[in-house]
Amino acid sequence: MFQGYWYYEDVLKSIPNIHSSFQSQETDIIVASFYKSGTTWLKALTFALVQRSKHSLEDHHHPLLSHNPHEIVPYLELDLYLNSSKPDLTKFISSSSSSSPRLFSTHMSLDALKLPLKKSPCKVVYVCRNVKDVLVSLWCFLNANKGVEWGDFSQNEKIIRAENYSFKAIFESFCNGVTLHGPFWDHALSYWRGSLEDPKHFLFMRYEELKAEPRTQVKRLAEFLDCPFTKEEEDNGSVDKILELCSLSNLSSLEINKTGSLGGVDYETYFRKGQVGDWKSYMTSEMVNKIDMIVEEKLKGSGLKF
Repeated sequence: MFQGYWYYEDVLKSIPNIHSSFQSQETDIIVASFYKSGTTWLKALTFALVQRSKHSLEDHHHPLLSHNPHEIVPYLELDLYLNSSKPDLTKFISSSSSSSPRLFSTHMSLDALKLPLKKSPCKVVYVCRNVKDVLVSLWCFLNANKGVEWGDFSQNEKIIRAENYSFKAIFESFCNGVTLHGPFWDHALSYWRGSLEDPKHFLFMRYEELKAEPRTQVKRLAEFLDCPFTKEEEDNGSVDKILELCSLSNLSSLEINKTGSLGGVDYETYFRKGQVGDWKSYMTSEMVNKIDMIVEEKLKGSGLKF
């Protein structure tokens, strides 16, 4: 545990590396999220938005057609600084232009990220999803990758499980706040407060709003990232082209996402249903009441609601 959040031991080792070595630049963009909150989608949208002047949305060789979003937008703590205190970040510069933003991502809370951003604040986009859908999606993801080292959430160690996690066990662990990068509510609150205190550098997005009004939310994201759509782009359908390129149906149908993998995790497991309210098929009324009461208590007075 670090600063009140749960991490595996190897990830715990990467955080000091980030704190001591990562120097953010004003043009950097960090995609932040809790697990299973729409991370893959937001990574794709962010990359497509900031790179549309370089990579045409109609280009048959667009990077998103041959690379998984997690390859293009690497995690600070899970990729770059996991095994190195000073990784080579030059290869993650999006283009040869010195003004082009570097794209990174993280599952760390803002509490853990504040130190490296203190000297040079950058743009941070956080996507938040209904806690019940996060829990169900996390359970499905872990079981789809049960041959991968995930571990016992109550311990700082990894194990390879041959059997599935029971939903009840994951639910109880989640409610107790003992889950990767959790507690969930503290994680969400850290970025919620950041967006209220410094809206210039922190954007708080909701998965449900992205699903319900994608055009409005993508335009909002583009404005925040200082790459708003021109009238000509809107007239030419650029917003819809980005949404189609980054859609679950399109990304999941690509060969790279059907057969590729990273860190032992098959890319296809990042794409499930993406539905809002899927939790209704898994949770009992007792479970719903319990987690709703916890969330209400934890978020009380913050203004953040689900």
